[in-house]
Amino acid sequence: MRALTLNRSLDFKRDYPEPSPGPGESLVRVRMAGICGTDLELVQGYMTFQGVPGHEFVGEVVETDRRDLAGKRVVGEINASCRECEWCAAGFGRHCPRRTVLGILGRDGAFAEYLCLPDENLLEVPASVPDEAAVFTEPLAAAYEIFDQVSLRNDQKIVVLGDGRLGAIVAMALAAEGLKPVIAGHHRDKLARLEALGLTTRMEVDIAPGADVVVDCTGSAAGFRRALELVKPRGTLILKSTAAGAAKLNLAPIVVNEITVIGSRCGRFAPALATLTIGKVDPRPLISAVFPLEDGVAAFACAAESPNFKVLLRVS
Repeated sequence: MRALTLNRSLDFKRDYPEPSPGPGESLVRVRMAGICGTDLELVQGYMTFQGVPGHEFVGEVVETDRRDLAGKRVVGEINASCRECEWCAAGFGRHCPRRTVLGILGRDGAFAEYLCLPDENLLEVPASVPDEAAVFTEPLAAAYEIFDQVSLRNDQKIVVLGDGRLGAIVAMALAAEGLKPVIAGHHRDKLARLEALGLTTRMEVDIAPGADVVVDCTGSAAGFRRALELVKPRGTLILKSTAAGAAKLNLAPIVVNEITVIGSRCGRFAPALATLTIGKVDPRPLISAVFPLEDGVAAFACAAESPNFKVLLRVS
């Protein structure tokens, strides 16, 4: 099959082996996939991943033992748990120590014609949601994970640090739920695009300390330090970034100022898909370019350039 593969470097192949679904898994033909910051970090060595990257996708089930899934257009939660350990039994399969993660850890991903996922990970996409919106389900679910972890109020000063793909989708989710986030970034052209979507933005240098909540979406090792400068004593710092580079941290301010630090990763797909279905969030204005899978290397280069937000791959 055609696939974009990562083995020290990113390459397009026409003869990559097709995946074979295991017990309780379905084979999915990928229709469209999205490039995110984590994918760019994988190329830089994050997780030392080798294989087919990509975890944001919409596709069609072409082989399954589940009659209710056959032929359905689906998206899929990316963590495939062992379903046997105490973490899985307690409902924490996303943190299963033996899990594989689509296109990130131990499982080939979505930048290929086909992928495999457990049946329980797949959710049917309503006909009213086009592929260009459905492909955002994974990052939108990550944004909505914040609401599962923290109680937020509309009278709080909330700063989303970072004006890239993740910062934009997080701010859109927060605003859709009646909150008033301010996106702080370095790029006037990106901030102008986000302003045009009705979001409030500021240049980061103009943001004063004292935020009740700071969501770090910078994707850089320095983001945590800057977020820590902006959050007020007894405030909350939510970390959404994953970065290949290590960060040198002085943890004393966290203790002295009694800051609550929350790591926030993948989220449940159902709330995100429901949000897309009713049109509460429309992420399609964030699409900067669409490339065929064969031009995947060029698509990655495009995704790494500012002011681009989301770059998509049209697979089939």
